Amino acid sequence: MTIDESAIAGLPKVVLHDHLDGGLRPATIVELAAEVDHELPTTDPAELGTWFLTAASSGTLELYLETFDHTVAVMQTEAALHRVALESVLDLAADGVVYAEQRYAPEQHLTRGLSLQQVVDAVQGGLAEGVSQAAEAGRTIRVGTLITAMRHADRADEIAALALANRENGVVGFDIAGAEDGFLPSRHASAFKTLAEANFPVTIHAGEAAGLESIAEAVHVGAASRLGHGVRIIEDIEFVHAEDEEPGDQGTARLGYLAHWIRDHQIPLELCPSSNLQTGAAESIAKHPITVLRDLGFAVTVNTDNRLQSGTTLTREMSLLVTEAGWSLADLRDATITAAWNAFIHHDDREALVEDVILPAFIEAAPGRHRA
Repeated sequence: MTIDESAIAGLPKVVLHDHLDGGLRPATIVELAAEVDHELPTTDPAELGTWFLTAASSGTLELYLETFDHTVAVMQTEAALHRVALESVLDLAADGVVYAEQRYAPEQHLTRGLSLQQVVDAVQGGLAEGVSQAAEAGRTIRVGTLITAMRHADRADEIAALALANRENGVVGFDIAGAEDGFLPSRHASAFKTLAEANFPVTIHAGEAAGLESIAEAVHVGAASRLGHGVRIIEDIEFVHAEDEEPGDQGTARLGYLAHWIRDHQIPLELCPSSNLQTGAAESIAKHPITVLRDLGFAVTVNTDNRLQSGTTLTREMSLLVTEAGWSLADLRDATITAAWNAFIHHDDREALVEDVILPAFIEAAPGRHRA
């Protein structure tokens, strides 16, 4: 059964990989930039949105990341952080997201004198108000935050301690992000050891701009429960073709040891189709590894990464997979349930999210086509 975009918009969604500083409204950037005298490529909101999309579509992660110079620049005060967080929740809720994990790096928001804890408090305040306003508008959403350390810096131990200090203040996990190639997870091994000893969840950006070594270190050094992107695990899968196969056949998949490990342990892949195209990690939506990985039994989830830079929503990402990669309603359901079961919340909360929110909505969308 196929499904159109309007129907997808009404389905409950779970996003595990969404950057707070990659989801600003263009109009908000213009207003905040004026307050701090930050120069933008244009002050027309529509043109600015187009500029971000074009600039981020350069084909490399490094150039993609340069667009954040503008978003981070306007997120340096408590008021600005509060506003951005609030609006992000409202935008996600309007897209039908019922559970979201927002990630950001507090160390990037200190240029105007804020402390790390003040950054966290400002963001948490904005998220809480956003949840309340969404509820008043009739939309239920729960939001956890992932505290991120920049992988090229040397503050991971300090940021890990910050995350642990705020685990009762809305922070549900830890991440490292930034330029991946050349900055392997082992650079921050002591932080990951501290987090593991504290029984604190970790997801790590890996397998986007760097390959299998980055993925291996994420799971074996970083003890990552999930992989941020992880798309390049496809490089550890060989497709063998028989002589009598028809042209265009995929061939028989032979998994390498790392690919087997990721699949055997069902380590979720936080895949972001549009973003992966922009950074050169995938060729097209139709040929994005997410579909092959799904078919091979990997734990795939669908995410937005940076809604501003990709000009996207989770509804759009799912719609692209339906129209260009042949995904069905059942495929969207399975990816959503996989995301919910791997959220960084406790088991009972995950179960309630799946059983009380997600499954009933998908059953209503296609009665008789779902297993309980």
